Amino acid sequence: MDFTGKNILVFGTGISGIAAAKLLLARQAKVILFDGNKNLDCARILGEFPDESAVALYTGELSKEVSELIELVVVSPGVPADLPVLDAFREADVPVWGEVELAYRCGKGMVLAITGTNGKTTTTSLLGEIMSDYSDNVKVVGNIGIPYTGVVEDMTDETVTVAEISSFQLETIDQFCPQVSAILNITPDHLNRHHTMENYIAAKISITKNQTKDQVCVLNYEDEILREHEEEISAKIIYFSSLQRLEEGLYLDGNKIMYAADGSVTEVICTDDLNILGRHNYENVMAAVAMAVSVGVPMNQIRKTLKKFQAVEHRIEYVAEKRGVRFYNDSKGTNPDAAIKGIQAMDRPTCLIGGGYDKNSTYKEWIESFDGKVKILVLIGQTREKIAVEAESCGFTDYVFADSLQEAVDICYEKANTGDAVLLSPACASWGMFPNYEVRGKMFKEMVHALEE
Repeated sequence: MDFTGKNILVFGTGISGIAAAKLLLARQAKVILFDGNKNLDCARILGEFPDESAVALYTGELSKEVSELIELVVVSPGVPADLPVLDAFREADVPVWGEVELAYRCGKGMVLAITGTNGKTTTTSLLGEIMSDYSDNVKVVGNIGIPYTGVVEDMTDETVTVAEISSFQLETIDQFCPQVSAILNITPDHLNRHHTMENYIAAKISITKNQTKDQVCVLNYEDEILREHEEEISAKIIYFSSLQRLEEGLYLDGNKIMYAADGSVTEVICTDDLNILGRHNYENVMAAVAMAVSVGVPMNQIRKTLKKFQAVEHRIEYVAEKRGVRFYNDSKGTNPDAAIKGIQAMDRPTCLIGGGYDKNSTYKEWIESFDGKVKILVLIGQTREKIAVEAESCGFTDYVFADSLQEAVDICYEKANTGDAVLLSPACASWGMFPNYEVRGKMFKEMVHALEE
Protein backbone atom coordinates (compact mmCIF):
# COMPACT_ATOMS: atom_id res chain seq x y z
CA MET A 1 0.00 0.00 0.00
CA ASP A 2 1.26 3.45 -0.92
CA PHE A 3 0.98 5.81 2.05
CA THR A 4 2.28 8.89 0.24
CA GLY A 5 0.23 11.95 1.09
CA LYS A 6 -2.41 9.99 3.03
CA ASN A 7 -3.80 11.36 6.29
CA ILE A 8 -3.12 8.59 8.80
CA LEU A 9 -4.12 8.70 12.45
CA VAL A 10 -1.78 6.95 14.90
CA PHE A 11 -3.78 6.31 18.08
CA GLY A 12 -1.48 6.01 21.11
CA THR A 13 1.75 7.81 21.99
CA GLY A 14 3.69 4.98 23.66
CA ILE A 15 6.69 3.26 22.09
CA SER A 16 4.52 1.40 19.55
CA GLY A 17 2.71 4.56 18.51
CA ILE A 18 5.91 6.58 18.14
CA ALA A 19 7.53 3.78 16.10
CA ALA A 20 4.47 3.50 13.84
CA ALA A 21 4.41 7.26 13.31
CA LYS A 22 8.10 7.29 12.36
CA LEU A 23 7.59 4.46 9.87
CA LEU A 24 4.65 6.27 8.27
CA LEU A 25 6.63 9.49 8.02
CA ALA A 26 9.39 7.54 6.27
CA ARG A 27 6.72 6.35 3.83
CA GLN A 28 5.69 9.99 3.12
CA ALA A 29 2.35 9.85 4.97
CA LYS A 30 0.76 12.81 6.73
CA VAL A 31 0.78 11.66 10.35
CA ILE A 32 -1.76 12.74 12.93
CA LEU A 33 -0.76 11.49 16.37
CA PHE A 34 -3.54 11.18 18.94
CA ASP A 35 -3.88 10.15 22.59
CA GLY A 36 -6.99 10.26 24.76
CA ASN A 37 -4.96 11.50 27.73
CA LYS A 38 -5.17 15.28 27.55
CA ASN A 39 -2.53 15.68 30.29
CA LEU A 40 0.37 14.28 28.27
CA ASP A 41 3.67 16.10 27.97
CA CYS A 42 3.25 17.10 24.33
CA ALA A 43 6.71 18.68 24.09
CA ARG A 44 8.32 15.40 25.15
CA ILE A 45 6.31 13.40 22.62
CA LEU A 46 7.04 15.75 19.73
CA GLY A 47 10.69 15.72 20.78
CA GLU A 48 10.81 12.07 19.67
CA PHE A 49 10.73 13.27 16.05
CA PRO A 50 13.65 15.00 14.26
CA ASP A 51 11.21 17.44 12.71
CA GLU A 52 8.51 18.25 15.26
CA SER A 53 6.42 20.04 12.65
CA ALA A 54 6.10 16.83 10.62
CA VAL A 55 3.54 15.44 13.09
CA ALA A 56 0.22 16.93 14.14
CA LEU A 57 -0.44 15.97 17.79
CA TYR A 58 -3.89 15.98 19.40
CA THR A 59 -4.84 14.90 22.91
CA GLY A 60 -8.15 14.40 24.73
CA GLU A 61 -10.60 14.42 21.83
CA LEU A 62 -10.51 14.56 18.04
CA SER A 63 -12.58 17.23 16.36
CA LYS A 64 -15.04 16.29 13.64
CA GLU A 65 -12.97 18.28 11.14
CA VAL A 66 -9.83 16.26 11.88
CA SER A 67 -11.71 12.93 12.00
CA GLU A 68 -13.16 13.51 8.55
CA LEU A 69 -9.65 13.82 7.10
CA ILE A 70 -8.51 10.40 8.30
CA GLU A 71 -7.93 7.70 5.64
CA LEU A 72 -6.40 5.03 7.90
CA VAL A 73 -6.14 4.49 11.67
CA VAL A 74 -3.17 2.68 13.22
CA VAL A 75 -3.93 1.78 16.83
CA SER A 76 -1.42 0.90 19.54
CA PRO A 77 -1.85 -2.37 21.52
CA GLY A 78 -2.75 -0.57 24.72
CA VAL A 79 -5.80 1.05 23.12
CA PRO A 80 -8.97 -1.09 23.44
CA ALA A 81 -10.14 -2.09 19.97
CA ASP A 82 -13.82 -1.59 20.83
CA LEU A 83 -13.67 2.12 21.72
CA PRO A 84 -16.60 4.11 20.26
CA VAL A 85 -14.20 6.40 18.39
CA LEU A 86 -12.73 3.39 16.57
CA ASP A 87 -16.17 1.96 15.85
CA ALA A 88 -17.10 5.32 14.31
CA PHE A 89 -14.12 5.12 11.95
CA ARG A 90 -15.06 1.58 10.96
CA GLU A 91 -18.64 2.65 10.27
CA ALA A 92 -17.23 5.35 8.01
CA ASP A 93 -15.25 2.63 6.12
CA VAL A 94 -11.92 3.89 7.45
CA PRO A 95 -9.60 0.88 7.99
CA VAL A 96 -8.42 0.35 11.57
CA TRP A 97 -5.11 -1.52 11.79
CA GLY A 98 -2.87 -2.40 14.66
CA GLU A 99 0.82 -1.53 14.71
CA VAL A 100 1.56 -5.19 13.88
CA GLU A 101 -0.59 -5.03 10.75
CA LEU A 102 1.18 -1.88 9.58
CA ALA A 103 4.59 -3.48 10.14
CA TYR A 104 3.55 -6.63 8.28
CA ARG A 105 2.25 -4.65 5.30
CA CYS A 106 5.50 -2.68 5.09
CA GLY A 107 7.93 -5.45 6.04
CA LYS A 108 9.90 -8.01 4.07
CA GLY A 109 11.12 -11.56 4.57
CA MET A 110 9.75 -14.41 6.70
CA VAL A 111 7.63 -14.01 9.84
CA LEU A 112 7.57 -16.50 12.73
CA ALA A 113 4.93 -15.45 15.28
CA ILE A 114 4.21 -16.66 18.80
CA THR A 115 1.20 -16.10 21.01
CA GLY A 116 -0.34 -17.73 24.08
CA THR A 117 -1.29 -16.76 27.58
CA ASN A 118 2.05 -17.76 29.09
CA GLY A 119 5.53 -18.55 27.84
CA LYS A 120 5.56 -16.13 24.89
CA THR A 121 8.62 -14.15 25.91
CA THR A 122 10.77 -17.17 26.73
CA THR A 123 9.78 -18.96 23.52
CA THR A 124 10.29 -15.83 21.42
CA SER A 125 13.69 -15.16 22.99
CA LEU A 126 14.79 -18.76 22.47
CA LEU A 127 13.57 -18.94 18.88
CA GLY A 128 15.21 -15.58 18.24
CA GLU A 129 18.54 -16.98 19.46
CA ILE A 130 18.15 -20.16 17.41
CA MET A 131 17.42 -18.18 14.26
CA SER A 132 20.18 -15.62 14.96
CA ASP A 133 22.71 -18.43 15.34
CA TYR A 134 21.55 -19.80 11.98
CA SER A 135 20.83 -16.68 9.93
CA ASP A 136 22.52 -13.30 9.55
CA ASN A 137 19.40 -11.13 9.41
CA VAL A 138 16.99 -11.76 12.30
CA LYS A 139 14.67 -9.30 14.06
CA VAL A 140 13.06 -10.17 17.41
CA VAL A 141 10.08 -7.89 17.90
CA GLY A 142 6.58 -7.33 19.24
CA ASN A 143 5.22 -7.71 22.73
CA ILE A 144 8.75 -8.59 23.89
CA GLY A 145 9.45 -4.83 24.03
CA ILE A 146 10.75 -3.90 20.56
CA PRO A 147 8.09 -2.34 18.30
CA TYR A 148 7.64 -4.30 15.09
CA THR A 149 7.35 -1.06 13.10
CA GLY A 150 10.64 0.14 14.54
CA VAL A 151 12.74 -2.37 12.55
CA VAL A 152 10.84 -2.47 9.24
CA GLU A 153 13.12 -0.02 7.45
CA ASP A 154 16.08 -2.37 8.06
CA MET A 155 14.38 -5.43 6.55
CA THR A 156 15.32 -7.22 3.33
CA ASP A 157 13.84 -10.23 1.58
CA GLU A 158 16.26 -12.37 3.62
CA THR A 159 15.07 -11.06 7.01
CA VAL A 160 13.56 -13.49 9.52
CA THR A 161 11.22 -11.74 11.94
CA VAL A 162 10.49 -13.55 15.22
CA ALA A 163 7.48 -11.83 16.75
CA GLU A 164 5.83 -12.13 20.15
CA ILE A 165 2.19 -11.23 19.51
CA SER A 166 -0.28 -10.47 22.31
CA SER A 167 -4.05 -10.86 22.20
CA PHE A 168 -4.27 -7.05 22.20
CA GLN A 169 -2.22 -6.95 19.01
CA LEU A 170 -4.19 -9.75 17.39
CA GLU A 171 -7.45 -7.84 17.79
CA THR A 172 -6.38 -5.45 15.04
CA ILE A 173 -4.73 -7.64 12.40
CA ASP A 174 -6.13 -7.97 8.89
CA GLN A 175 -3.75 -9.58 6.41
CA PHE A 176 -1.03 -10.51 8.94
CA CYS A 177 0.13 -14.01 8.03
CA PRO A 178 3.18 -15.70 9.60
CA GLN A 179 4.93 -18.51 7.77
CA VAL A 180 4.95 -20.36 11.10
CA SER A 181 2.72 -19.53 14.05
CA ALA A 182 2.57 -20.96 17.55
CA ILE A 183 -0.15 -20.83 20.20
CA LEU A 184 1.46 -22.04 23.40
CA ASN A 185 -1.61 -22.23 25.66
CA ILE A 186 -4.86 -20.43 26.43
CA THR A 187 -5.99 -19.80 30.00
CA PRO A 188 -8.13 -16.95 31.37
CA ASP A 189 -6.38 -13.58 31.20
CA HIS A 190 -7.12 -9.97 30.26
CA LEU A 191 -10.86 -10.52 30.63
CA ASN A 192 -11.18 -6.89 31.70
CA ARG A 193 -10.13 -6.04 28.12
CA HIS A 194 -11.71 -8.87 26.10
CA HIS A 195 -14.86 -9.11 28.29
CA THR A 196 -15.47 -12.83 27.66
CA MET A 197 -13.32 -15.93 27.45
CA GLU A 198 -14.76 -16.59 24.00
CA ASN A 199 -13.46 -13.23 22.76
CA TYR A 200 -10.04 -13.93 24.26
CA ILE A 201 -9.84 -17.36 22.62
CA ALA A 202 -10.92 -15.93 19.27
CA ALA A 203 -8.18 -13.30 19.48
CA LYS A 204 -5.51 -15.91 20.12
CA ILE A 205 -6.71 -18.30 17.40
CA SER A 206 -6.79 -15.42 14.90
CA ILE A 207 -3.00 -15.57 14.58
CA THR A 208 -3.71 -18.45 12.16
CA LYS A 209 -6.62 -16.91 10.23
CA ASN A 210 -4.67 -16.07 7.06
CA GLN A 211 -2.42 -19.12 7.07
CA THR A 212 -2.69 -21.77 4.35
CA LYS A 213 -2.10 -25.52 4.32
CA ASP A 214 1.47 -24.88 3.14
CA GLN A 215 2.26 -23.04 6.36
CA VAL A 216 2.66 -24.34 9.92
CA CYS A 217 0.94 -23.80 13.26
CA VAL A 218 2.53 -25.20 16.44
CA LEU A 219 0.09 -26.11 19.22
CA ASN A 220 0.23 -27.45 22.77
CA TYR A 221 -1.44 -30.87 22.72
CA GLU A 222 -2.16 -30.65 26.46
CA ASP A 223 -4.29 -27.53 26.01
CA GLU A 224 -7.89 -28.69 25.63
CA ILE A 225 -9.03 -25.37 24.19
CA LEU A 226 -6.48 -25.59 21.39
CA ARG A 227 -7.48 -29.15 20.51
CA GLU A 228 -11.13 -28.07 20.42
CA HIS A 229 -10.32 -25.33 17.90
CA GLU A 230 -7.91 -27.24 15.66
CA GLU A 231 -10.52 -27.58 12.88
CA GLU A 232 -10.54 -23.79 12.52
CA ILE A 233 -6.84 -23.84 11.60
CA SER A 234 -5.97 -24.28 7.93
CA ALA A 235 -2.21 -24.55 8.45
CA LYS A 236 -0.38 -27.83 9.03
CA ILE A 237 -0.45 -28.47 12.79
CA ILE A 238 2.60 -29.65 14.71
CA TYR A 239 1.82 -30.59 18.29
CA PHE A 240 4.07 -30.69 21.33
CA SER A 241 3.30 -32.46 24.60
CA SER A 242 4.92 -32.54 28.03
CA LEU A 243 2.73 -35.39 29.29
CA GLN A 244 2.54 -38.07 26.60
CA ARG A 245 4.34 -39.50 23.62
CA LEU A 246 3.17 -38.32 20.23
CA GLU A 247 3.42 -40.23 16.99
CA GLU A 248 4.16 -36.93 15.25
CA GLY A 249 5.56 -33.83 16.95
CA LEU A 250 7.66 -33.06 20.01
CA TYR A 251 7.22 -34.63 23.40
CA LEU A 252 8.87 -35.02 26.79
CA ASP A 253 9.98 -38.56 27.58
CA GLY A 254 11.34 -38.61 31.14
CA ASN A 255 14.18 -36.10 31.05
CA LYS A 256 14.53 -36.10 27.25
CA ILE A 257 12.82 -34.00 24.62
CA MET A 258 12.07 -36.07 21.53
CA TYR A 259 11.03 -35.18 17.99
CA ALA A 260 8.92 -37.64 16.00
CA ALA A 261 8.45 -37.08 12.28
CA ASP A 262 7.84 -39.31 9.25
CA GLY A 263 8.22 -42.51 11.23
CA SER A 264 11.54 -41.70 12.90
CA VAL A 265 12.28 -40.34 16.37
CA THR A 266 15.20 -38.03 17.22
CA GLU A 267 16.42 -37.02 20.65
CA VAL A 268 16.55 -33.23 20.76
CA ILE A 269 18.15 -32.67 24.16
CA CYS A 270 18.25 -33.89 27.74
CA THR A 271 16.54 -31.43 30.07
CA ASP A 272 19.57 -31.66 32.38
CA ASP A 273 21.51 -29.81 29.68
CA LEU A 274 19.12 -26.85 29.74
CA ASN A 275 19.61 -23.73 31.87
CA ILE A 276 15.88 -23.17 32.42
CA LEU A 277 13.66 -24.90 34.98
CA GLY A 278 10.21 -26.43 34.95
CA ARG A 279 7.87 -28.40 32.72
CA HIS A 280 6.41 -25.18 31.33
CA ASN A 281 9.86 -24.19 30.09
CA TYR A 282 10.32 -27.58 28.45
CA GLU A 283 7.08 -26.83 26.59
CA ASN A 284 8.54 -23.50 25.50
CA VAL A 285 11.64 -25.30 24.25
CA MET A 286 9.54 -27.79 22.28
CA ALA A 287 7.53 -24.99 20.66
CA ALA A 288 10.67 -23.12 19.61
CA VAL A 289 12.25 -26.31 18.26
CA ALA A 290 9.12 -27.14 16.26
CA MET A 291 9.13 -23.69 14.69
CA ALA A 292 12.84 -23.79 13.88
CA VAL A 293 12.66 -27.26 12.36
CA SER A 294 9.72 -26.11 10.23
CA VAL A 295 11.91 -23.54 8.48
CA GLY A 296 14.85 -25.87 7.94
CA VAL A 297 17.20 -25.22 10.85
CA PRO A 298 19.32 -28.39 11.41
CA MET A 299 18.81 -30.17 14.73
CA ASN A 300 22.54 -29.99 15.57
CA GLN A 301 22.40 -26.21 15.23
CA ILE A 302 19.25 -26.02 17.36
CA ARG A 303 20.82 -28.20 20.06
CA LYS A 304 23.87 -25.90 20.37
CA THR A 305 21.64 -22.91 21.00
CA LEU A 306 19.47 -24.75 23.51
CA LYS A 307 22.49 -25.62 25.62
CA LYS A 308 23.59 -22.01 26.00
CA PHE A 309 20.21 -20.30 26.34
CA GLN A 310 19.64 -18.54 29.68
CA ALA A 311 16.35 -17.78 31.43
CA VAL A 312 14.52 -14.62 30.47
CA GLU A 313 14.76 -11.80 33.00
CA HIS A 314 11.78 -11.67 35.41
CA ARG A 315 10.67 -15.26 34.63
CA ILE A 316 11.64 -17.54 37.52
CA GLU A 317 14.96 -15.70 37.51
CA TYR A 318 17.46 -16.60 40.25
CA VAL A 319 18.48 -13.39 42.02
CA ALA A 320 20.72 -14.18 44.98
CA GLU A 321 21.22 -16.31 48.07
CA LYS A 322 21.16 -14.53 51.43
CA ARG A 323 21.62 -16.36 54.73
CA GLY A 324 21.02 -19.64 52.88
CA VAL A 325 17.70 -18.37 51.44
CA ARG A 326 17.37 -18.38 47.65
CA PHE A 327 15.46 -15.49 46.03
CA TYR A 328 13.64 -15.81 42.69
CA ASN A 329 12.12 -13.05 40.57
CA ASP A 330 9.02 -14.16 38.66
CA SER A 331 7.54 -10.70 38.18
CA LYS A 332 6.41 -11.77 34.71
CA GLY A 333 3.96 -14.13 36.41
CA THR A 334 1.17 -11.61 35.81
CA ASN A 335 -1.75 -14.07 35.88
CA PRO A 336 -2.63 -17.12 37.99
CA ASP A 337 -1.65 -19.70 35.38
CA ALA A 338 1.81 -18.16 34.94
CA ALA A 339 2.23 -17.98 38.71
CA ILE A 340 1.30 -21.65 39.01
CA LYS A 341 4.33 -22.40 36.82
CA GLY A 342 6.48 -20.39 39.21
CA ILE A 343 5.34 -22.42 42.21
CA GLN A 344 5.79 -25.70 40.33
CA ALA A 345 9.40 -24.78 39.59
CA MET A 346 10.23 -24.42 43.31
CA ASP A 347 11.78 -27.47 44.97
CA ARG A 348 11.90 -26.17 48.57
CA PRO A 349 9.69 -24.46 51.18
CA THR A 350 8.72 -21.10 49.74
CA CYS A 351 7.73 -17.67 51.04
CA LEU A 352 5.57 -16.27 48.25
CA ILE A 353 4.81 -12.63 47.36
CA GLY A 354 1.58 -12.17 45.41
CA GLY A 355 -1.02 -9.59 44.50
CA GLY A 356 -1.30 -6.49 42.35
CA TYR A 357 -3.70 -5.07 39.79
CA ASP A 358 -7.04 -6.84 39.31
CA LYS A 359 -7.57 -8.23 35.78
CA ASN A 360 -10.79 -9.97 36.84
CA SER A 361 -8.88 -13.20 37.45
CA THR A 362 -9.77 -15.93 39.91
CA TYR A 363 -7.08 -17.39 42.17
CA LYS A 364 -8.45 -20.72 43.40
CA GLU A 365 -6.30 -22.91 41.12
CA TRP A 366 -3.20 -20.87 41.96
CA ILE A 367 -3.76 -21.33 45.70
CA GLU A 368 -4.49 -25.04 45.24
CA SER A 369 -1.15 -25.38 43.39
CA PHE A 370 0.76 -24.40 46.54
CA ASP A 371 0.71 -28.12 47.37
CA GLY A 372 2.32 -27.69 50.80
CA LYS A 373 5.28 -25.72 49.42
CA VAL A 374 4.15 -22.23 50.43
CA LYS A 375 5.04 -21.43 54.06
CA ILE A 376 3.58 -17.95 53.92
CA LEU A 377 1.81 -15.87 51.31
CA VAL A 378 2.51 -12.14 51.57
CA LEU A 379 -0.14 -10.14 49.70
CA ILE A 380 0.22 -6.65 48.27
CA GLY A 381 -1.73 -4.38 45.95
CA GLN A 382 -5.34 -3.99 44.86
CA THR A 383 -6.13 -7.72 44.87
CA ARG A 384 -4.82 -8.62 48.31
CA GLU A 385 -8.24 -8.84 50.01
CA LYS A 386 -9.75 -10.70 47.06
CA ILE A 387 -6.94 -13.27 47.10
CA ALA A 388 -7.21 -13.60 50.88
CA VAL A 389 -10.91 -14.49 50.59
CA GLU A 390 -10.15 -17.16 47.98
CA ALA A 391 -7.28 -18.48 50.11
CA GLU A 392 -9.62 -18.83 53.10
CA SER A 393 -12.13 -20.70 50.93
CA CYS A 394 -9.36 -23.13 49.96
CA GLY A 395 -8.37 -23.64 53.60
CA PHE A 396 -5.09 -21.70 53.24
CA THR A 397 -4.70 -19.25 56.13
CA ASP A 398 -0.95 -18.64 56.22
CA TYR A 399 -1.14 -15.20 54.62
CA VAL A 400 -0.39 -11.65 55.70
CA PHE A 401 -0.85 -8.24 54.11
CA ALA A 402 1.97 -5.84 53.29
CA ASP A 403 1.62 -2.23 52.22
CA SER A 404 4.62 -2.22 49.87
CA LEU A 405 6.94 -4.56 48.02
CA GLN A 406 9.75 -3.62 50.40
CA GLU A 407 7.65 -4.63 53.40
CA ALA A 408 6.77 -7.91 51.66
CA VAL A 409 10.45 -8.69 51.02
CA ASP A 410 11.32 -7.90 54.64
CA ILE A 411 8.54 -10.17 55.96
CA CYS A 412 9.64 -13.04 53.75
CA TYR A 413 13.28 -12.66 54.76
CA GLU A 414 12.28 -12.70 58.42
CA LYS A 415 10.10 -15.81 58.03
CA ALA A 416 12.43 -17.81 55.77
CA ASN A 417 14.83 -20.41 57.12
CA THR A 418 18.10 -21.62 55.63
CA GLY A 419 17.24 -23.79 52.61
CA ASP A 420 13.97 -21.96 51.88
CA ALA A 421 13.10 -19.86 48.85
CA VAL A 422 11.50 -16.44 48.51
CA LEU A 423 9.53 -16.10 45.28
CA LEU A 424 8.00 -12.97 43.78
CA SER A 425 5.30 -14.43 41.53
CA PRO A 426 2.33 -12.06 41.88
CA ALA A 427 -0.36 -13.73 39.70
CA CYS A 428 -1.43 -10.15 38.93
CA ALA A 429 -0.41 -7.24 36.75
CA SER A 430 1.84 -4.55 38.21
CA TRP A 431 -0.27 -1.49 37.39
CA GLY A 432 -1.26 0.73 40.27
CA MET A 433 1.97 0.08 42.16
CA PHE A 434 4.48 -0.05 39.28
CA PRO A 435 4.53 1.07 35.62
CA ASN A 436 5.08 -2.50 34.41
CA TYR A 437 6.30 -5.92 35.53
CA GLU A 438 9.89 -5.07 34.53
CA VAL A 439 10.08 -2.21 37.01
CA ARG A 440 8.49 -4.41 39.68
CA GLY A 441 11.06 -7.13 39.04
CA LYS A 442 14.03 -4.75 38.99
CA MET A 443 12.93 -3.17 42.28
CA PHE A 444 12.56 -6.62 43.83
CA LYS A 445 16.09 -7.53 42.79
CA GLU A 446 17.47 -4.27 44.17
CA MET A 447 15.71 -4.91 47.49
CA VAL A 448 17.07 -8.46 47.65
CA HIS A 449 20.65 -7.37 46.94
CA ALA A 450 20.34 -4.73 49.67
CA LEU A 451 19.38 -7.26 52.35
CA GLU A 452 21.96 -7.74 55.07
CA GLU A 453 23.33 -11.23 55.63
